[in-house]
Amino acid sequence: MNLSNLKPAAGSTKNSKRIGRGTGSGRGGTSTRGHKGAGSRSGTTTKVGFEGGQMPLQRRIPKVGFKNINRVEYVGINLDVLQSLSEKFNLQAIDFDILKSHGLVSKNDLVKILGRGELKSKLEVKAHAFSAAAQKSIEAAGGAIVKL
Repeated sequence: MNLSNLKPAAGSTKNSKRIGRGTGSGRGGTSTRGHKGAGSRSGTTTKVGFEGGQMPLQRRIPKVGFKNINRVEYVGINLDVLQSLSEKFNLQAIDFDILKSHGLVSKNDLVKILGRGELKSKLEVKAHAFSAAAQKSIEAAGGAIVKL
């Protein structure tokens, strides 16, 4: 195989309609635009979502919900995840870089430690926020929390 014999897959390309090339072509005269009306003349466009005068979909469907532009979104990580990480990799401290390297968070995420599960090992945990239950569990296990 070389560049001289490359071609598109069968059926993937179509020939374009050659319109406005005389009556003999079968597409002369009005050039497939019909007689008179909105789309028959040059320079016409229709608005996005226009349905020929019928009430468009985006206006038929009711408005729903609200998204606060000032919200702060955290990625929640539970205590059972921290426990399994510390057991598997023999860790005494867990911070953002460790969570990122194990694929639990992305570089721009904010981390909140949540209280599901049980923490048995003594850990120093660094995160942006902690739930009350998580904070209590970490300190009860002899660990420490550091807010970033």
